[in-house]
Amino acid sequence: MTRVPPSEGPVSVGRLMSAPPVTVTPDVSLAEATRRMAEAAVGSLLVVEDGALRGIVTDRDLALRGLGEGLPLGSRVDAVMSPRVVTLDAGDEIHAAYRAFRRTGVRRLPVLDGGRPVGVLTLDDLLLDVFRRLADLLGPVAWSVLREPPGPP
Repeated sequence: MTRVPPSEGPVSVGRLMSAPPVTVTPDVSLAEATRRMAEAAVGSLLVVEDGALRGIVTDRDLALRGLGEGLPLGSRVDAVMSPRVVTLDAGDEIHAAYRAFRRTGVRRLPVLDGGRPVGVLTLDDLLLDVFRRLADLLGPVAWSVLREPPGPP
């Protein structure tokens, strides 16, 4: 009998998140927020004041609540941000993230450490984790299939 070594343990949110987060202060203009998103190639910004998370603004917020509502580009980002944000702790196990995404329907979750923002976990981050795990599982299976001679079993 071959013994399988134990897994490396639970995966934490902090290992999968994108860090550091791209942040702005509440008084940044919509135009500046849009520019920062484009420069960093991200779809959201964490709105932070004195090190504390005050909200999140997404590309969708800028488009629908900002431009869609006719706000001038000089308007403050806190006019369109979502102030009530669901967050994760960097030490949370990844299963907590799956539950949070399912429960809330959002695509991005800010990650905190000691109450301070340290990253953002996205659905894409989880998808990459799933693909990595699938590759780990299928790799040995694929090699065993390739080593078997063709023909009937």
